[in-house]
Amino acid sequence: MRSTHPLLERLGIEIPIIQAPMAGVSTPELAAAVSNAGALGSIAIGAGTLNQARYALNKTRALTTRPFNVNLFCHAPPQPDTQRAQAWLAHLSPLFEAAAAPTPATLEEIYRSFVGDSDTLALLLEQRPAVVSFHFGLPPAEHIDALRRAGMYTLATATSVEEAAAIEQAGVDAVVAQGIEAGGHRGIFDPSAHDEQLSTAALVSKLAKQCSLPIIAAGGIMDGQGVARMLELGASAAQLGTAFVLCPESSAAPAYRANLKSEQAGDTCLTASFSGRPARGIVNDFIRFCETPGSPEVPDYPLAYDAAKQLHAAASAQGNHAFAAHWAGQGATLARELPAAELVALLADELRKYNE
Repeated sequence: MRSTHPLLERLGIEIPIIQAPMAGVSTPELAAAVSNAGALGSIAIGAGTLNQARYALNKTRALTTRPFNVNLFCHAPPQPDTQRAQAWLAHLSPLFEAAAAPTPATLEEIYRSFVGDSDTLALLLEQRPAVVSFHFGLPPAEHIDALRRAGMYTLATATSVEEAAAIEQAGVDAVVAQGIEAGGHRGIFDPSAHDEQLSTAALVSKLAKQCSLPIIAAGGIMDGQGVARMLELGASAAQLGTAFVLCPESSAAPAYRANLKSEQAGDTCLTASFSGRPARGIVNDFIRFCETPGSPEVPDYPLAYDAAKQLHAAASAQGNHAFAAHWAGQGATLARELPAAELVALLADELRKYNE
């Protein structure tokens, strides 16, 4: 199928689908396969070092000549709070003990924010990927201006009408409207602010009336019919994440894949316990333990993630995957295990048939 929608023409794609940039799951192989199939593939470089980001960009470009998206984290740097960190570590100590691992003494800031990151900005200006997207907020205006002047098309995630307005005012090119159904980290700018928790359909409908930017719907979309319904509400394209986790090109671990294919995938919840920011994943022992009433306040993102990742590493070494963050949206049970190119073709065919 071929679309002549202005957004798709600007992105250089034929199919109104974007593979979500899932840190820890998306790979150059996945992004390239999606882009080669006529949609927009994505890689996430916010969770790695500068050298890892350069490798991912080079690897993706070696696998496709088509446009792809590079995603960045724009969270506010964490506020040091030793007392809060120690209370959280003490709370997790029984889990570390059960995993035969020492409880960490401190928490480290394992992910850098793109806000103020001149090295990553320089890399992007050197590499010039077709699309750059922002999650958890916005970078400084000079970052956005520099990327756009260099010819890169910019996207930013909004979970509310107010965030979309800020994105529009900042001069970003398009808005990713993330509904509450979405798996993984919620892109809310300020996790301490009130969250209306709008569904994808409600958010897209509101933005279609109040926002002049192209809208990309994200959250709970698993098939071509879901894409079509978002286009009917005013979206120009749809972003799918959980739908691509089972693709062989993703780096999802075997335990993650097995969980996503099980009945457990139907039980997801939003929790800040893993990372310090709300994120939707499949409910497991870690979430149940951390969401117990009376649990201490979770440290800021990404400090809390340091503890969760160390605990998971220790437990998984013993074959226990009950402490892993298996991110998944509310449509997780509809995930299909197909090579990425086949999945894109199937989604496009479902979209075409819906519109016939």
